[in-house]
Amino acid sequence: MKTGQKWQLDMGDMKILPGPRPRTTKRPLWIIILVSMVSVFLICAYIYPPSGTGACYIFSSKGCKVITDWLPPAPAREYSDAEIASRIVIREILNTPFVTSNTPKIAFLFLTPGSLPFEKLWDKFFHGHEGKFSVYVHASKEKPMHVSRYFAGRETHSNEVIWGKISMVDAERRLLANALHDPDNQHFVLLSDSCVPLHNFDYIYQYLINTNISYVDCFNDPGPHGNGRYSEHMLPEIEMKDFRKGAQWFSMKRQHALIVVADNLYYSKFRDYCKPGLEGHNCIADEHYLPTFFHMTDPGGIANWSITHVDWSERKWHPKSYGAQDVTYELLQNITSIDVSVHVTSDERKEVQRWPCLWNGVQRPCYLFARKFYPEALNNLLNLFSNYSSISA
Repeated sequence: MKTGQKWQLDMGDMKILPGPRPRTTKRPLWIIILVSMVSVFLICAYIYPPSGTGACYIFSSKGCKVITDWLPPAPAREYSDAEIASRIVIREILNTPFVTSNTPKIAFLFLTPGSLPFEKLWDKFFHGHEGKFSVYVHASKEKPMHVSRYFAGRETHSNEVIWGKISMVDAERRLLANALHDPDNQHFVLLSDSCVPLHNFDYIYQYLINTNISYVDCFNDPGPHGNGRYSEHMLPEIEMKDFRKGAQWFSMKRQHALIVVADNLYYSKFRDYCKPGLEGHNCIADEHYLPTFFHMTDPGGIANWSITHVDWSERKWHPKSYGAQDVTYELLQNITSIDVSVHVTSDERKEVQRWPCLWNGVQRPCYLFARKFYPEALNNLLNLFSNYSSISA
């Protein structure tokens, strides 16, 4: 009995310990917020990549590449049949071995509304160099009257040309097509009725025949007169990041002339969606088609500057013009001494883009021709150019 009572007392004195509590999985709120912010940031960076590199350096000294390395590659766009065919044709032309001519010539393509006011000057320039050049004239308004035998009978089929419209590009392509008929034409120079040569023929001939690139003006302008003219109707073939601007006055080698004439895909985009007044913008086709086309097809094959000088320093709709009183030896000497190409963007920053004019890797004067000269300047130009070697580099 005593033993049983003892057991009952002991049991009554024992304290029952609580069982194990279930573990909670609740995490601090700040971790959830941080993970959410990082996820949102990465998604936004993938969908809307930064246009500049400044923001990238906030997170890493290595820039945007560190961020993009985390992300999966963007899916490749599927090309249309027309785009595939166009890319194949352009690639095959550019990769075809260059066939040199025993008598290579430069084709001078004159785009003019009528008679050329500086034919006498060009006659002096061409004289004695027969067999090294060809002349082609596109007169869009009236049949020109010629005073030089080098221009007589050299008109091509011409249609009306309206400033700012695709007809300007049509005229350029028409001149190229006519000049390509002659297999000896190895380089093609587009000139206006207000253009004059800055050097003697031999200097210009050697400069162009012995180069392996084309002189097509091309730069990126994020402002209203550059990318502000872009239309999303050009998608998917032409994206805004590839849209470029430049002067229309080009000099190009034969392979590049061929792909310009052969192109229909990219040309059609500018024909339909780059025109004055479209979507409230004044897109000028001749300022954007060739720069964009070459930036997309052969960016390493162009110099990104034009060999024809024009002065836009007055910041007007049209460049500075030169009358008789303006044409001096000092003016021509100043122009021929320029060896740095300059572009200014049209946005609020007015960014000045400069790069040296390189000829086969060597810095040389940029310009072989200049515009815009008034017809009244002819006599002064003839007097100054009587000895071309005096102003040739």
